[in-house]
Amino acid sequence: MDNYVDIHSHILYGIDDGSKTLEESIEIIKQHIEMGFKEIILTPHYIENSKYETDNKEKKKLLQKLKRELKKQNIDIKLYLGNEVFVNDTIEINKEKIEKLNNSKYLLIEFPMEKQPKNINNIIYELKIQGITPVIAHPERYTFVQEKPNIVDEWIEEGALLQSNYGSIVGVYGENAKKAVKKLLKKNVISVLATDIHYPNNKIYQNIEKSRKKIKKIIGEEKYIELTTTNPKKIIENKEIRTEI
Repeated sequence: MDNYVDIHSHILYGIDDGSKTLEESIEIIKQHIEMGFKEIILTPHYIENSKYETDNKEKKKLLQKLKRELKKQNIDIKLYLGNEVFVNDTIEINKEKIEKLNNSKYLLIEFPMEKQPKNINNIIYELKIQGITPVIAHPERYTFVQEKPNIVDEWIEEGALLQSNYGSIVGVYGENAKKAVKKLLKKNVISVLATDIHYPNNKIYQNIEKSRKKIKKIIGEEKYIELTTTNPKKIIENKEIRTEI
């Protein structure tokens, strides 16, 4: 299969802790193509009141420059823009600085790794009444999910989607994340898989085939296609993704 879609990546250069240069971005994209990806959403971190607050105009300029260079090199890939928005106890959508995933209703958000925000359900509810569907990045990496995996059921009931990382299943983020993602996949609560890639020659690249085999063994081929291609494509096209617990 060579039509994978990645909705979570840190390939837009010089903005966050991901790619540092245009050349590095191109190297990551080449490796993505080798792994079978045809479309990628670039999702630099957005953290309010930090150095990760690049406005949308600047992000779009960088994206266009990257696309021009890819065209010069005859590299065929579709790129879109988004953000990974850090959420602690509140979230305010700054339309000048926050990009939803390909300008759809979907917004990629992440929580603190160690500390559970007090009002996640309220945050999801507030986003939903604004017409935004939150996509919660890598829940398996949060210690509070590792300790209580069933907590995600409440988020899904409120209307959120869950996105897990390919690398979690092979221990890239530690043994606890590995155990958690297995539980979440078996529970059938994950809607999307993505790379969350930050730099070239990453462990994710080195283990991608192993990751895919392990994931398929848990959820089966049909569900695997849904999580890696069908649902990510629906996000890009702003179509509905239905989840059931």
